[in-house]
Amino acid sequence: LVIQNTILNMYAKCGSVDDARKLFNEMPTKDMVTWTALITGYSQNDRPEDALILFPQMLRLGLDPNHFTFSSLLKAAGALPSHRDGTQIHAFSFKSGYDSNVYVGSALVDMYARCGCMNEARFVFDGLLSKNEVSWNALIAGHARKGEGDNAILLFSKMQREDFKPTHFTYSSVFTACASTGSLEQGKWVHAHMIKSAGKLIAFVGNTLLDMYAKSGSIEDAKKVFDRLIRRDVVSWNSMLTACAQHGLGKETLERFEEMLRIGIEPNAVTFLCVLTACSHAGLLDKGQYYFELMKKFKVEPEVAHYVTVVDLLGRAGLLDRAENFIREMPIEPTAAVWGALLGACRMYKNMELGTYAAERVFELDPYDSGPHVLLSNIYASAGRWSDAAKVRKMMKESGVKKEPACSWVEIENAVHMFVANDDAHPQREEIRKMWEKITGKIKEIGYVPDTSHVLLFVDQQEREAKLQYHSEKLALAFALLNTPPGCTIRIKKNIRVCGDCHSAFKFVSKLVEREIILRDTNRFHHFRGGSCSCGDYW
Repeated sequence: LVIQNTILNMYAKCGSVDDARKLFNEMPTKDMVTWTALITGYSQNDRPEDALILFPQMLRLGLDPNHFTFSSLLKAAGALPSHRDGTQIHAFSFKSGYDSNVYVGSALVDMYARCGCMNEARFVFDGLLSKNEVSWNALIAGHARKGEGDNAILLFSKMQREDFKPTHFTYSSVFTACASTGSLEQGKWVHAHMIKSAGKLIAFVGNTLLDMYAKSGSIEDAKKVFDRLIRRDVVSWNSMLTACAQHGLGKETLERFEEMLRIGIEPNAVTFLCVLTACSHAGLLDKGQYYFELMKKFKVEPEVAHYVTVVDLLGRAGLLDRAENFIREMPIEPTAAVWGALLGACRMYKNMELGTYAAERVFELDPYDSGPHVLLSNIYASAGRWSDAAKVRKMMKESGVKKEPACSWVEIENAVHMFVANDDAHPQREEIRKMWEKITGKIKEIGYVPDTSHVLLFVDQQEREAKLQYHSEKLALAFALLNTPPGCTIRIKKNIRVCGDCHSAFKFVSKLVEREIILRDTNRFHHFRGGSCSCGDYW
């Protein structure tokens, strides 16, 4: 039995789980080690359902799971979208007295965190009599995956205070957390901590570090990390391509892609999505069509995201009819995102007829997304069709569709400040408004004209200008100008697409104050310098 268990365990650890199962079925006698080895094999080789189905079979035979068994079962349960199986295993571990075991407890934290149940994960974590790096990493990673960057960073600090040494997994999760918040200064602090702790820049940590710098607006730091990576895999290259594409460096994205091909790195679906995004953002129509066709050579099947990007590419170039024909000829059923890309282009080029048609298709497929409703309302308002714009808003209200509030964030001295439109809750609200009014007056003198087509209300010109005055990103910019030294780069994050008027205003402000202003919205990064933007007004 001992020899057979050893062979079964060898098969499982080498990834030959079918051979392990065959041996398992042929074994006349099985003990707890046998069952645990097969469960662990399935769990570690991405076959969670096969692992979990063994649990009730094992119990019916009267076998008592040990802490190794529970840990493997919980790992399998954490790979499923629902926490139902994991909760049942938690109950069994509690009944068996293993829930307080540090290994089982850490696996419980990880299972709940992977299923997105952070309250349950924290409850188990707080109840552990002893914790280890695995339990800390599981909780930090869970918050990072859910986009709860602030919680992850706070836990990382607490981990230091309690004398637990961060691992590569810890740093990777914290960099992911910093990327989600756009906290460059905090990210730099964690990076410095890793260097001080003699942490090597291994590939998967380097990839998340690169991503953190890119998403925090520091493309130059992202490039430095990439250049220092000892080994670059396809994920490293994809991270670098994504960074360049999002920062408007279309030409550099394509150059790096060609370099990647020259050294023999095989591109995957993510790689081509990065390249197509770069072509779309830079207006490189011919290149984009070429790379879309190139996918066939590498046997990469286009996914919905690739089709969305091609529609976006054609739409941004003003080729709305070609974009519509492309959608109709797609080999897969168009999704709301595909029609949404066409709708966005119709807003850009004020094509009301096609925009209305595209919006209707989106409403059929995803009736509760506020974005397309706002875009259609914008199209009507730009054409002076105020009654139609009002109908869209009425439809939203009747259908229970709520527009996501526009928010902007700016980091000053390691503290992140959030603003909403017409914000009157900030302690410096009076100084902020006075600063923006002063700035507005000065940029009007050098050519800024408020673009009131972005106001969706039928009011006079003066009131329309007033509606634009205190958008969240403008307030964040005014606050940054008040609280940072001259010449300092300003980094702002916004949760929706920047409006055309704010984009225009930021260009003039960058010229007036002689500073670089980096704005990250949902589409891309905008680098404003000397009165122009890296997007070339093409976003």
